[in-house]
Amino acid sequence: MDLRPLALQALCEADLEQKLAQVAALKAQAAALSIVPESLLPEPAALPGRPARPALIDPAKVPQRSVHTPEGRAALIHAICHIEFNAINLALDAIWRFADMPEDFYRDWLRVAIEEAYHFKLLHEHLRMQLGHAYGDFPAHDGLWAMCEKTKDDITARMALVPRTLEARGLDATPLIQNKLRAVGTPDALAACDILDVILRDEIGHVAIGNRWYGWLCERQSLEPVAHYRALVRQYGAPRLKGPFNTAARQQAGFSAEELAALTEPAAS
Repeated sequence: MDLRPLALQALCEADLEQKLAQVAALKAQAAALSIVPESLLPEPAALPGRPARPALIDPAKVPQRSVHTPEGRAALIHAICHIEFNAINLALDAIWRFADMPEDFYRDWLRVAIEEAYHFKLLHEHLRMQLGHAYGDFPAHDGLWAMCEKTKDDITARMALVPRTLEARGLDATPLIQNKLRAVGTPDALAACDILDVILRDEIGHVAIGNRWYGWLCERQSLEPVAHYRALVRQYGAPRLKGPFNTAARQQAGFSAEELAALTEPAAS
């Protein structure tokens, strides 16, 4: 069986449990799956497949709640759950959409999809068992998938602006969230910190995969990575990153000294 059509099938699946089951099946079959990089697969009409809830609203309208209340912590965990759900879809999309890449590219993004599904399960179980809520109970926004759509015809932009920009923001945000939860100190808050430890560890690897393939693509096209990244940020309207930055995690994820220095530069003209 060919991995890429199976990844597209999982991406199209709207039922949450079925999507997770299909990713689990890809994990179980990974060693036996073939990869046909040259296949050009037709794009289905409606991507990604996702459940009817949560309601998707403008990011500015997503309510801000205090982590000092159980409802606020539930909303926070739900928001991270939603990020992980989107990250499953982003990884599956990279597998099916982009043809003619080395086999390692597809294997890397399969690993990401599998780990993002694991993160989602950890968070969803915590949300249900510790906080009495489920995925879909709070509104969410579609920022991650929107950038996926913007970059669907440019694999270099996709690698630059999804894993290396939007997902890398999680490397910076996670320790700050953990600090807030530790200050709350309730059993559910501390248990959430433990889950976030797992997610942060894996996300360093996911951002490193983005860095690996962005660098490979730039080399293949004779592009200077830092300058081209700046051009892509302008072209696609990617958000300007704001500190504080988790420099140690970003170094582990493969950002160069020049790229780390550029984070604190004034906005590029």
